[in-house]
Amino acid sequence: MKEFWDNKYSTNEYVYGEEPNEYFKYAIDAFLPAGRLLLPAEGEGRNAVYAVKKGLEVVAFDQSKEGKKKALKLADKAGVKIDYRVGELPDLPLEGEIFTAAALIYAHFTPQLRLEYHRLIGKLIKPEGLIIVEGFSQQHIEYQEKYPNIGGPRNIGMLYTLEMIRSDFDDFEPIESSEGEVELSEGSSHIGTGNVIRFIGRKVK
Repeated sequence: MKEFWDNKYSTNEYVYGEEPNEYFKYAIDAFLPAGRLLLPAEGEGRNAVYAVKKGLEVVAFDQSKEGKKKALKLADKAGVKIDYRVGELPDLPLEGEIFTAAALIYAHFTPQLRLEYHRLIGKLIKPEGLIIVEGFSQQHIEYQEKYPNIGGPRNIGMLYTLEMIRSDFDDFEPIESSEGEVELSEGSSHIGTGNVIRFIGRKVK
């Protein structure tokens, strides 16, 4: 997968655009006025840049070194600095670090890794902290034929259900959660109508 993402990001174009994801922007503005934010699978940095501009302390990471290059370029354009690390979650020196929140925006992992990664991320969030998720639902498979540029994994095992997210983050009390259609216009790789899971939870344990 590392090679896939390096190839995808090794263009001048920001394949998911330069603006933050709309649900991420809403969640940050509504629920996170300050604090320390973890952004796994951050890609080209659009969400990290927005969060830093809002005054948050951000640690972002991705397995793609090309993603990091694009993210740092975008941060420089915005006149901000981001802490962006390259590697797989279990290999990053995050143990002992504590975050006010983490946001998983279209961060889809293989079935073999998903639960482990979600639990590791949950452990890094302090009590009363937030988990923010937007990702494609298992219903999204039906949309990919009609909207070939909508993106998302074509392996249904990498897609989400609300029950899956609630179970993976069972230390978090739901603030809001939903599944439904959304119109996406994010760069050239999220264009059209998709079906997504949205979840915001507050850590209670």
